[in-house]
Amino acid sequence: MFTQLNPPIPLNVLGKGEGYAIGMIDYGQEHNLIWVTAINETGEIWCAPNPSVRLTKNWTMGRPSPKLPSASGERAFA
Repeated sequence: MFTQLNPPIPLNVLGKGEGYAIGMIDYGQEHNLIWVTAINETGEIWCAPNPSVRLTKNWTMGRPSPKLPSASGERAFA
């Protein structure tokens, strides 16, 4: 199932940068959600699996910047 997001959600796709999720694909219970995201810096559209996506900082909601994986490849979760 494809869901168009209105309004888009600001996200960070690990390894690609910050952008806005414009849609979400849900293939069902055995799969990750896929976030269709327009990357700010390059204008590229990427379909990123849920483990590769982080929300961006939101001062109003009291959400700090997400912890991103270190250069050693260690996984960090927001």
